[in-house]
Amino acid sequence: MHSTPPSDGDLYRLMMAGSEDAFGVLYQRWSPSVYRFAMHMSGDQHIAEEVTQDTFMMLVRRPSMFDETRGALISWLLGIARNKTRRALGASPDHACLDDSAEVPAPSDLLSDLTRRETIDAVRQAVLSLPPVYREVVVLCDLQELDYRDAAAALDCPVGTVRSRLHRARTMLMTKLQPRCFA
Repeated sequence: MHSTPPSDGDLYRLMMAGSEDAFGVLYQRWSPSVYRFAMHMSGDQHIAEEVTQDTFMMLVRRPSMFDETRGALISWLLGIARNKTRRALGASPDHACLDDSAEVPAPSDLLSDLTRRETIDAVRQAVLSLPPVYREVVVLCDLQELDYRDAAAALDCPVGTVRSRLHRARTMLMTKLQPRCFA
């Protein structure tokens, strides 16, 4: 017999009542998404780790800041991660390259491996080269696979703004990647 896992809202309420286990489940559920967001936004493993830790510390220290009526918990967490990543990048703007340890394991064929790595690197570099407001929507909608509403909640902006930024960001990415694809 399969039981449904507790919702974020249920876990949040249990956490507010003092359950460390509920926090642990929320951390296991959402820390990979927060880390990936910070990694894609910063290109720096250390910043991503610190942002993830700080984001969840905010959940522990100031849980009442989350308002379930304004959106999903992951949207709130990614909004916190967004602000913390921006601050971290303001303090060290020269973090522009992604760490190689974040690479996806490649197939055994050497030529395919090389081509895949070059393509992944080109896409990562293109995403990192986008202005932050466009990079955010690409990371949230295309890489994190959030819907427009949740991305809008994370960015604290209207859904229409997310849609227009995403359209513009995709156009910019196509322009950046097109010479590489047709060379």
